[in-house]
Amino acid sequence: MHQEGTAGQKGNTDGASGAARGELRAARRVVVKVGSSSLTTPDGHIDTDRIAELTDVLARRRADGTELVLVSSGAVAAGMGPLGQAARPRDLATQQASASVGQGLLVAHYTGAFARHGLTAAQVLLTVEDMMRRVQYRNAQRTLRRLLDMGAVPIVNENDTVATHEIRFGDNDRLAALVAHLLRAEALLLLSDVDALYDGNPAKPGTRRIPRVSGAADLAGVDVGGTGGRGVGTGGMVTKLESARIATEAGVPTVLTSAANAGAALAGESVGTLFTAAATRRPTARQLWLAHATSGRGTVVLDPGAVRAVAAEHASLLPAGVVKVEGEFSAGDPVDLCDEDGRRVARGLVNYDAAEIPMLMGRSTRWLAREMGPEYEREIVHRDDMVLLNRDRRAAEGGGEDDWARGSAPDGPSPKAPAQAGGPSV
Repeated sequence: MHQEGTAGQKGNTDGASGAARGELRAARRVVVKVGSSSLTTPDGHIDTDRIAELTDVLARRRADGTELVLVSSGAVAAGMGPLGQAARPRDLATQQASASVGQGLLVAHYTGAFARHGLTAAQVLLTVEDMMRRVQYRNAQRTLRRLLDMGAVPIVNENDTVATHEIRFGDNDRLAALVAHLLRAEALLLLSDVDALYDGNPAKPGTRRIPRVSGAADLAGVDVGGTGGRGVGTGGMVTKLESARIATEAGVPTVLTSAANAGAALAGESVGTLFTAAATRRPTARQLWLAHATSGRGTVVLDPGAVRAVAAEHASLLPAGVVKVEGEFSAGDPVDLCDEDGRRVARGLVNYDAAEIPMLMGRSTRWLAREMGPEYEREIVHRDDMVLLNRDRRAAEGGGEDDWARGSAPDGPSPKAPAQAGGPSV
């Protein structure tokens, strides 16, 4: 028998938790993510009854005036049956083939199910690259907002068919959190084949449901891992915790529960696990985008003085503080800023090509402007285009240690911060 409690602290099912649940009930824009295992039969086929049940719940909430975005996995799993596959394919080409068959089937079922409620479903396929490049990111934002304005229900999925890297976005969990931030959603609902986060294997007697997570201490001793229990998805509890971490840092309360509990969760009932929104100031869109929707295209290595200035003072990075460049990248690409031991300090949009930086290293911007021209009197990375990646370092310096979303974007640059790192411009 399962018990109910909160790992690391007690009494979290109090009025504060009820108020947080009320935010979900009152939310006027909600992102809902559903996993493959919640949409398919044990043998991998689409379960039309499950899709109908889910769309019935969402349509009722839509009728109350709430804008809804559904992030749905299931394309690869849906294509398995028609292609005669008994288990989820492991190689990229077969996964993409399955997705190309399954995506059409998946959206057709959603379209029909929502049409019965007088709602129009819209397919939106995104890739990691779409979320990494600011132009594509903004285009996706405008399209989704316009669809909501027109009364449609966007059905978002990763575009598995053209993915060039590992064909996963954390089983769409991380994608759902980024979409919630992109749209400034007021709540995120993660639907899975488990009804909550537990402090151990929920199949074992004596494990406890964790009804609320509001800080790092609440996850102390919690054992998570593995993919979906039925083997048709790619995400597990780890990716769902990452999704909740991203969303709550963006100020979006998140509930993790099963698809069967979707209606109760949207009604604010005490089901699943509630991850409360961070109390600290929300990161800007650019900060969250840099921290969670990009990966470094290369590395810029900083000397100790520049590391201190960037990490402690939120300063821009000047050429004088750079000692090494690794990888190939172009101006405008995201790059990781690391110390000389290889520890990542920050990520930012670089102002120079990789090939240009070696001849600038150790030089002041004033010297560069005088000797090479005024176009070189600029930072390697400006602080407005930078996000810290090591929250433990920030906590040691007096910032944000009560936020359970460790290792993510900072609260924003200090208004008193010096403008530059890497020495004076002399």
